[in-house]
Amino acid sequence: MAASTRAGLSPCPFSPTRLKPAVHDWPDNTTLPVSGSYGDVDKGFAQAEVVVSEKIRHPRMAGMALEGRAALAYHDADTGTLTVWSATQNPYSLRDSLAAVLELPAEQIRVMVPDVGGGFGPKGSIYPEEMLVAAAALKMGRPVKWISGRGEDFLTTGHDRDQIHVARVGFKLDGTIVAVDDSFLADVGAYPVEGESLTLNTVNHFCAPYRVAHFRSQGKSVVTNKTVNGAYRGAGRPEANFIMERLMDLGARKLGIDPAELRLRNLVTPSLMPYKPGLVYKDGTPIAYDPADFPGSFRRALALIDYDEWRKRQKQEKGHRRIGIGLSCYAQGSGLGPYEGATVRVDPSGKVYVIIGVTAQGQGHATTLAQIAASELGANFEDVNVVAGDTSLFPFGMGTGGSRVTANAGPAVAQTAREVKQKAQRVAADLLEAAPEDIRIERGEAFVVGTPSKSITLARLALAAVKSKALKPTPQMPRAEPGLNSCTYFHPATVTWAFGTQAAVVDVDVDSCLVRLLAYAVVHDPGRAINPTIVEAQLQGGAVQGLAAGLMEGLVYDEAGQLLTGTLMDYAIPRSDDVPSIPVALTEHRSVINPLGVKGVGESGAIPGAAAIVNAVEDALGELGVVLREAPATPARIWQAMQDARKPSR
Repeated sequence: MAASTRAGLSPCPFSPTRLKPAVHDWPDNTTLPVSGSYGDVDKGFAQAEVVVSEKIRHPRMAGMALEGRAALAYHDADTGTLTVWSATQNPYSLRDSLAAVLELPAEQIRVMVPDVGGGFGPKGSIYPEEMLVAAAALKMGRPVKWISGRGEDFLTTGHDRDQIHVARVGFKLDGTIVAVDDSFLADVGAYPVEGESLTLNTVNHFCAPYRVAHFRSQGKSVVTNKTVNGAYRGAGRPEANFIMERLMDLGARKLGIDPAELRLRNLVTPSLMPYKPGLVYKDGTPIAYDPADFPGSFRRALALIDYDEWRKRQKQEKGHRRIGIGLSCYAQGSGLGPYEGATVRVDPSGKVYVIIGVTAQGQGHATTLAQIAASELGANFEDVNVVAGDTSLFPFGMGTGGSRVTANAGPAVAQTAREVKQKAQRVAADLLEAAPEDIRIERGEAFVVGTPSKSITLARLALAAVKSKALKPTPQMPRAEPGLNSCTYFHPATVTWAFGTQAAVVDVDVDSCLVRLLAYAVVHDPGRAINPTIVEAQLQGGAVQGLAAGLMEGLVYDEAGQLLTGTLMDYAIPRSDDVPSIPVALTEHRSVINPLGVKGVGESGAIPGAAAIVNAVEDALGELGVVLREAPATPARIWQAMQDARKPSR
């Protein structure tokens, strides 16, 4: 089976060269072609008995974090240190960029990132304002601060998701998928600052949860006079999911098969794990899925949303309000390396400090990583302090994004805590006159097995470890150092693969075309859920952002390139009364990529929502022959689709 995923020249059915004038001094407005394929697509479609094809667009979106971007810089003339406070998701990338632009040694720059009110990916990019603030502080010798307003945030913080696809799926009459073919354009704004990273995600996730014998996807980025692109939560995956899941529903309608049943007939089964579709991930590693039960998780979602009961109610509703049910399945590559590290140190006060290179924007990192450290070290959870967002305290990090923190920083914290525990056991063994292997550490105290009444606190061990002869180098531990501290890095072999399903129930008023969300359910396989409460909250928050793409969100520009939806009066985001209670179920199958067995969660919830909503709206209007080729499903767009459905077929 031929297999490839690459960045390179590929044909495309669109004509971006018609875009005039040229945005840059290039032959046309396209850049960064990508493609991925396996099998023989032409042979596959020759075997197909039913083919569905459509041109479908995912809307352009903004991350809409609670706080906009901001930066503050101060240059200490005495020490020569330039300190920059920023809302960035990647302080190390910002530090290195500042060093290059300002021609300063990286060691002379300290980037600090406090807890930030939302990031969602676009804050992971490097922006000109941060360079200007730092340069002005150097020039003036005074602190300089900049905070973006909401209007600035709309205009300058990276947008995402704007893709147009022409895609087709070939089926057998029993619903088996035999071939998928896709071509697309991605509007990346004025500069393709994310490279081909997002569009490669689109290729590699296009039919991710399904068994497909023959597959091809090819796309290009197009530069336009719009805001630059940014890696908004999901980063190329929601677009792929939206197109494929729309085609699955259109295929179900054409085949006369229930949409749930069609998916069950095509989902990758547990017996095929580790499933290898035949593509290469953007880290250069052939894709192989983690252990999972896709059909089992999908059935869990059907039960959680009460699918059969809603189908019964749908048949009973024949008035001006029509009920629709939408489903959307995804598989997600997450936790990209190349590494993440951690320092763990026990202070003589008994407090444990975990210093990491990733930053937090509301994900609950401090709680999750503190749990891991406490569990591995044997400390009390309340005594663990997680310190992040300071390049002067930890030398290297790859930043927050791509659902990677628990999958990368988590194993680093665990491994480092174990090393500190081994040092503590050696010190305790010396003081308690026992063998290190007989020392147990629980709830912040070390004791000899069988005699828990005779114990020493971690605080005392930390004080003793500074001078303890027990920490002299040995053949077994040649790198022994004074103190209860250590620093290690975790290097994953490749990404983990998570799976999930989201289901939506809506009713649509065929007179006003207003949509009301009646029920929503989320099922996700996070591998091992370190903190189920945090995992569920992340999935619920992501689901709201995903369903918003299906219901209301979308950036609009006029023909002159002016943003028309640059305020919260024009760009609609969900309010609390727009969203019902969202039950979440977790189906845990541990990853084999990292020792904790965790998979990605942070972006997962945002991936399938747009498709679930639009599928539900179209399902409600299925008897009218409505086809929705673009999100969000606004009343105006629904009304137009209803008019189009009434037109005679050509």
